[in-house]
Amino acid sequence: MPGAPNRPPSSTPEEPAAVPTDQAARAVLRRLGPSRVALRLDLWKGAPSPELVTPYDRAEQAFAKGDINGASGFLDQLSVRFAEPRWPTLPLPFRELRVSIPAPMPPQWDPDHALGAPEKEAKRLRRDGEKQLAFAKATIAWMETHGLAADDLPPMVSAAEAAFASEGPSPAVWENLDRLWTIVRARVPAPQPAGARPAPPPDAA
Repeated sequence: MPGAPNRPPSSTPEEPAAVPTDQAARAVLRRLGPSRVALRLDLWKGAPSPELVTPYDRAEQAFAKGDINGASGFLDQLSVRFAEPRWPTLPLPFRELRVSIPAPMPPQWDPDHALGAPEKEAKRLRRDGEKQLAFAKATIAWMETHGLAADDLPPMVSAAEAAFASEGPSPAVWENLDRLWTIVRARVPAPQPAGARPAPPPDAA
């Protein structure tokens, strides 16, 4: 309208239009989101080591190019590095992102060794769902304490929790969580390694 004042820019960043449709890409998304937040936790004092940020950055770049296997491989590297004793210990639930390299052991030492393949897969999916819900709750709490918009995220977690309680790790659970991680990656600034210039806030022009 002529003479109307200019509308101030929105402080909410633009969100991606949709989550990935490919299931392998969604699985990587569920690791990228929590890893991004883990690398921005206060324990790093604002600048984690480049040895941690580099595999994460490479995973993001591979994911953006559609190289899902490459992204997964770089996230595997990051998970192993998270478990190295030279770094601060991640708080729960982000500690679950760590993957240590265990010493060789007989298969029968695995408590799930006697389970059939379907039972093992069902147990794995349930553990994944529990971890994802914990990651999501911790991420929202971190975003709220760091001034990032998160008011629209708790309903997604509530819906995922309700579906998980009644149906287990069903598609309804992942639909809500995958949408949440898509939003988180848009709103949480990428981690910057030690010695790098700090990233601008997400709503900066």
